[in-house]
This record gives sequence, C-alpha cells and structure tokens, in this order.
Amino acid sequence: MTGKLQYVTPTALEYFAALVADDASLSLLEAAASIGLDEHAQLDLEAVLAEVDALARRLKRRIPADMVPLQRLRSLNRYFFGELGFHGNVNNYYDPANSYLHEVLRTRTGIPISLAILYIELATQIGLHAHGVSFPGHFLIKVSKLNGPGNGEVVIDPFTGKSLSREDLEERLGPYKISQGLVGDFDAPLGLFLQIAQPRDILARLLRNLKEIHSSAEDWQRLMPVLNRLVVLLPQAPEERRDRGRVWTQLGQPLQAADDFEAYLRDRPEADDSRITAEQLARLRRGEHPRLH
Repeated sequence: MTGKLQYVTPTALEYFAALVADDASLSLLEAAASIGLDEHAQLDLEAVLAEVDALARRLKRRIPADMVPLQRLRSLNRYFFGELGFHGNVNNYYDPANSYLHEVLRTRTGIPISLAILYIELATQIGLHAHGVSFPGHFLIKVSKLNGPGNGEVVIDPFTGKSLSREDLEERLGPYKISQGLVGDFDAPLGLFLQIAQPRDILARLLRNLKEIHSSAEDWQRLMPVLNRLVVLLPQAPEERRDRGRVWTQLGQPLQAADDFEAYLRDRPEADDSRITAEQLARLRRGEHPRLH
C-alpha cells in the first residue's frame, strides 16, 4: 500500500539555493527579498512580492503606451522618490533592516543597493532598461536606451534620487582611484566603473554589507545565516568558506569549522593566509577549540 506523499517545506537556505542555482532564471527581487527570512522566519514572501507588483501596477496605469523612455523615467522618479518617498537612511545607515526589502518597503528607507533593487524592478515593469552598477563605495543605477537603441543613458544615485553627471561621478571616484594607485599612467576610464552588475553580484554585495555589519558587532549567530547564503551563492569563492569556518569556531562547532578550513585549503593552497588556516585546522584536529579574536 502506497502511503500519502508528504510535502517538506524547504528551509530558507534551501529556498535561496534553488533561486540562485541558475543565472538565466535568477530573480533578483525574489532572491533579495528572501534574505529577510533569516531575521523574520514567518515573513510572507509572496506578500512582499505582491506589494512590489502592486506599486508597479499603480505606476503603469499612469503611463500611456506611446510614452517615450525619457518621460517614463521622469514619471518613475517622481513616483518612487517623490510620491512613495523612498530615500536613504541617513540616520542609521548600518541598521541591518536597511538590507531587508520588506523593511525597506515598510519604512521607505534603505541603503543604495536595497533601494536600487526595488527601483530596478519598477523600472523594468514599465519597460525601461535599468541595471545596477557596483560603483566603488556606493551602489548606483544606470538607465539606458533612453533615446533609442544604443544611446542615451542616465546614472542615478538611489540614495538621493539625484541624476549624476560625468563630473559628479569623476569626483566620487577620485579618492578610490588615488587609494588604488589608478592615477597618471595607471589611470582607468570612468566607463570601467559603470559596468552593469549581474544579479548574482548584486546579491553578493547586499549580503556582504550584512556580513560586515554583523562581523563588526561580533554577532556570530546573525552572521552565520549570511555566510551560509554567500557560500551557496558564490561556490567559486572559497574565502567565504574560510570565513564561515572562523565563525563556526567562534560558535564552538569544531567539526563544521574543520570542514570549511579543509575546503578552503584545497582551493587556495597558495593563499597568503594558508599557513595560518592550516595551523587553525591542525589545532581543531587535535581537539583544541580556541575561539578567534
């Protein structure tokens, strides 16, 4: 006799892994929104996505089919930054809630990358070509093809809603170029820093913001889910497994820490920190479980 089939609800991490398994089908909005499940296990993700769709429908009803792209962009900016009131959280920039889309929707405040994800979704739904840009130090939005295929683009700061001129961008880029030695004969063109960021890279930057926040606070319990997601998202980045191993050590989980350190050393045997990591692994194998400081 065949028993009834039972549906097992995937964990938040399993759900995320399914979302990011393939670049071709990766939904940036859904994957980003799902990160909030780590803080709010009962989050209704479908409701979050439905809320974004409702915002987009309200805007689409106002846009005639023959409206040109530049006018669509102006309508979107008035709607997103003006009517809806989305803006940067200048009072508490490093609040983790700024990275959770359901919180950004609720408070209308966020950081550049979370605001950009919502803006890009609305822009896409009204037929604009909008993409994220991993500009050094500050995530930006690029809207292109405003005057037809291949020409006309605007770069927007999602934190303020301001359109940035070439001079604005060069000024913002200046300190970074100096710090990296990209001056004189080694100068790099502005366009190099305005390349479109792919969804996987955007998710990685969003998660690494949370990683930095929780690491600075030494909040290992909240950091672990973030690292789990980074390991799943970036299988070709063994440094994330190394960092997770260090947090496993802090949490008193030597077997999990050893697994991650071994994986890192297999992939990066010549890394600058390979000797230190090998020493940490050896201590774990000897039954020593020192926490890292």
